[in-house]
Amino acid sequence: MKLIMRYLKPFSVTLFIAVVFLFIQVISELGLPRLMSEIVDTGIQAGGIDEIAPTVLTEDAMELLQLFLDETESTVLLDGYRFVDVGIEQQIINDFPLAESSAIHQLREQSEIIDGLYARAVHSFALSQQADSSESGSFDKLKELKQWLPQLHEQKVTGQLEAAIAAATSAAAGDSLAGKQTATQFTQVIYEQLGFDLKQHQQSYIIKLGLTMLAVAALGAASSVVIGWLSAKLATSVGMRLRRDIFHKVSTFSKSEFEKFSTATLITRSTNDVQQVQQLILTGLRLILFAPLLGIGGIILAIRSSLSLSWIIAVAVISIVGIIAIIFSIAVPKFKILQQLIDKINLISRENLSGMMVIRAFGNEQYEGQRFLQANDQLRKTNRFVQRTMAFQFPAMMLVMNLISVLIVWVGAKEIAASQLQLGNMIAFMQYATIIIMSFLLLSMMFLMIPRAIASAERIQEVLQTEVSITEPAQAQVLDRSEGVTISFNNVAFSYGDAEEPVLEGISFTATPGKTTAFIGSTGSGKSTLINLIPRFYDVSSGSIMLNGIDIRELSLYELRDMIGYVPQKGSLFSGNITSNVCYGKEGASDTEITEALEIAQASQFVEKLEQGVHSPIAQGGGNVSGGHRQRLSIARALIKRAPIYIFDDSFSALDYKTDAALRKVLQETLTTSTVLVVAQRISTIKNADQIIVLEKGRIVDKGTHHELLSRCEAYQEIALSQLTKEELA
Repeated sequence: MKLIMRYLKPFSVTLFIAVVFLFIQVISELGLPRLMSEIVDTGIQAGGIDEIAPTVLTEDAMELLQLFLDETESTVLLDGYRFVDVGIEQQIINDFPLAESSAIHQLREQSEIIDGLYARAVHSFALSQQADSSESGSFDKLKELKQWLPQLHEQKVTGQLEAAIAAATSAAAGDSLAGKQTATQFTQVIYEQLGFDLKQHQQSYIIKLGLTMLAVAALGAASSVVIGWLSAKLATSVGMRLRRDIFHKVSTFSKSEFEKFSTATLITRSTNDVQQVQQLILTGLRLILFAPLLGIGGIILAIRSSLSLSWIIAVAVISIVGIIAIIFSIAVPKFKILQQLIDKINLISRENLSGMMVIRAFGNEQYEGQRFLQANDQLRKTNRFVQRTMAFQFPAMMLVMNLISVLIVWVGAKEIAASQLQLGNMIAFMQYATIIIMSFLLLSMMFLMIPRAIASAERIQEVLQTEVSITEPAQAQVLDRSEGVTISFNNVAFSYGDAEEPVLEGISFTATPGKTTAFIGSTGSGKSTLINLIPRFYDVSSGSIMLNGIDIRELSLYELRDMIGYVPQKGSLFSGNITSNVCYGKEGASDTEITEALEIAQASQFVEKLEQGVHSPIAQGGGNVSGGHRQRLSIARALIKRAPIYIFDDSFSALDYKTDAALRKVLQETLTTSTVLVVAQRISTIKNADQIIVLEKGRIVDKGTHHELLSRCEAYQEIALSQLTKEELA
C-alpha cells in the first residue's frame, strides 16, 4: 500500500479535488431521500404547509385557541402574533383575499414556543370534539365558529374542557406526531376560511421541491462524472509511471538480477500487476471513501428519520458484515495464487512460442499442449472458484436488502397506523436502508479488490527494491582511448551467486590494440562468462579488469559499454528493418556507413537480393531470417560503431567455412587499431589469432599462438585434432 501512496503523492492536488467532489456526491445522494420524505409528508399529506403555527389567524380562531390554554399561555400566544386591522396589509390580502373584510393576527416569527402552544391548543380542541359523541368531525364547526364559541366559553367555565386540556398536555402535543398532524389540519381549515389557495400552494411546494431534487441529482451526477474523469487520470498516470519505473529498473539489471526473475514474471509484473494497481486506483478513489461515507451518513440519517426503526439497520449491518466475512475468508487467499498462475501461463506460452521449431522437431506438440492445458485449467479452476464465491455475494446482499425492505414496511405500517411515524419518513428510512446495504456491497467489492492489488503492488515493489549489483562509480574516471585500449585481467575470479565453486579463477592476460585474442575450450569452461565480465554484465568476485590501467568499475557504464562493439553468441535482432537494426550500433549512421558495415560483415550479398534491400522488414528476434543472416547483421551492427574494443562471442558458428574465412580476412584488415576478443569453438576461426587462451574448468591451462599451443598444450591438441587433420593444422 505504501507503493501506491508514494505514486499518488505527486497528484495530491488532483486527489484533493476528487475528494471534494466525492463529498458533494455523497451529500447529494443522502439528500434525495430527505427531499422525497418532505414531498410525501409535507407536500402531499400536509398540503404544502411546512409550519406548525399558521402565518395568520382569524380573531375567532385566536379566541378559540385561548380557551384551551391557561392565562399565561394565552398571553404568550397572543404576543406571538400582531393584530392587523381590516384591509391594512395588502401583502396579506394578496395571499389571503378574505382577510380584506376581517381583522386578523399575523405571526411575528416562527418559534418552538409558539408552535408548541398552538399544537397543544389545537390538539385539546380536537380531543374535546371527539369526546362529544354528537359530533363526527373535529373541525367541522369552524365554519360557524361565531355561533358556538359562547358554548365553548361556557364549557370552559364549567370545567368540561379540562379533561381534553389535561390529555393534550400529558401527550406533549407540541412534540408528538399526532399533535403536529392535527395542528396542520387546523391550519388548512383556517387558511381555507381566509381564501388561501391551498391547491395552488401545494402544487407550488411540490414543484419547488421537485426542482430541488432535480438540481441535487444533477449536482451528484456532475460530481460523479468529474470524479470518474479525475480517477481515470490518476489511475492511468500512476500506471504509466509504474510501468516506466519497472522498465527503467529492469534495464539496469545485470545478469545476476535477471536470474532472480524469469522473463515471464517480469512481463506479468509490468502488465497484469500494474493493471491491478491501476484498477484499484480507478475504482478505489470512488469506493474506498465513497462507500464508507455513504454508509455512515445513511445510518445517521436513517436513525434521524425514525429512531424506532433503527434496530432494523443494526440487523441489516450485522447480516451484511457476516456475509462479507465469510466470503473474504474463502476468496482472499486465492488472489496471490492467481497472480502466480498467470506467471506460469506466461512462462509456458513464452517457452512454446520461442521454442516452437524445437518442439515440432522432437514431435512434442502433444506434451507441450498438455502442459499448457494443465496450467490453463489450474488457472481456470482457481479463477472460477473466486468468481463463484464473489458471485454469491450480490444475490445474498439483495436478499438481505429485500428482507429488510419487507421488515421496514411491516413495522413501519404499524407505527403509521398508530400516528408514530409518517409515510414519508418510512419511505426515506427504506431508501437509507438500501443506501447502507449498497454501500456495504461496494465496500465488499473493494475488500475483494484490495488484497489482489496489494499482492500485485508487493510483486512490483519486489522488482523496484531489488538492489542492482552493477552500479555506477561515485566519481567516474575518463579513459583516454585515442591510442587504442589495452585490456588486462589481473588474477580474476568469478562465482555465480552463492555457488560453492568459482566459475573462473586465476585469470590473468593482456589484450592489446590491433591484436586478436581468442578463447577456446570445452563446453562449460567459462569462455562466455569471461568476456561478459568486460562490459560488466557481471562483476568480478575478486581481482580486477583494467582498461589502459583503469579499473572498469571506476568507469561510467555508458562510457565503458560505448567503447565496446559486442556480438552475442545468439544473434538477436529487433522488429523493424535491416537499416534500423544496423543503425542500432550508431544512431544516425549514413547510407555509406550502413553499406560498408554490411559489406564487411559479408551481409551485402543476401541483402541486395531482398526486394526492399536495406529496408526489408525484420520480425521480432529476427525470426524471418536464417541464423547465419542474423549473425551477419549482428556483426554489421557492431562494426558500424567503430569501437576500440570488439567482442565476438562465438559469433561465427552459424557461418559456413567460406564466409567465415572471408569475414575474418576483412575484419583483420579493418580492425587494425581495435582490441579484438573472439570466443570460438572452431580452430579454423581462431588459428590466425595473435593470442589464443585455452580454458578448462574456469582456469587458463595455456596461452600462445596456434603453432605454440599445438606443440605444447595437450588440451588444445585434442580440440584441434578433433576438427582438422594434421595437414590442415600445419
